[in-house]
Amino acid sequence: MEALIIPMLKALVLVPVTLLPIINPLSAAPVFAATVGGDNAMSKRLARQVAINSFFVVVVSILVGTYVLALFGISIPVVRIGGGLLVAATAWRMLHSTDDDDVQAAVVAKTSEMSYAEVVRKSFLPLTFPLTTGPGTIAASIALGSQMPNTPLLYLAGALVAAAGAALVAVVLYFVFANSPRVLRSIGPIGMLVMTRFLAFILLCVGIQFIWTGWAELNALGQ
Repeated sequence: MEALIIPMLKALVLVPVTLLPIINPLSAAPVFAATVGGDNAMSKRLARQVAINSFFVVVVSILVGTYVLALFGISIPVVRIGGGLLVAATAWRMLHSTDDDDVQAAVVAKTSEMSYAEVVRKSFLPLTFPLTTGPGTIAASIALGSQMPNTPLLYLAGALVAAAGAALVAVVLYFVFANSPRVLRSIGPIGMLVMTRFLAFILLCVGIQFIWTGWAELNALGQ
């Protein structure tokens, strides 16, 4: 029993550890705060909707993404290497970024003058995608799904663990976005910079691990 629980707990932790640095809700918090302004009610409502949208994007990418790629003849080791490269590239860009992201600037420009109803209707595009769960998040989710076991019972357990991990990500997104003005004031620009760089380094290591696992599997298949 213990031999099954420990890997499941590791898989549960791996989902938020992998995805949260890519999503980087602290960097998206200023955009979200600019969108809702000082309206606390709208902030909580919109944060909840974005969190729910992000949950479904992550779960679908983890459970279905690998099979969609398989239709095009892309093997799982290649998916892991490709996802790892994209994750590592995202982390590298985060480590060396100095200017605001163009996507975030575009989102602010599009949402700063929206009415309450318009902002709620557009909670998926662009607030959920591409601002929160963009291509990097989807690629990393597919790479996570490629590590799920093939045995039906273990796959079901892995799917439940993945859903639980995605739920943890959604909860973090909700609390950060719902309290974005307060979070930004408490962390400050220096604290946010330090945290972003630290998360980027962890993310770089995760990407390299994905690449190494995929490369090892390709070598095993070639022997």
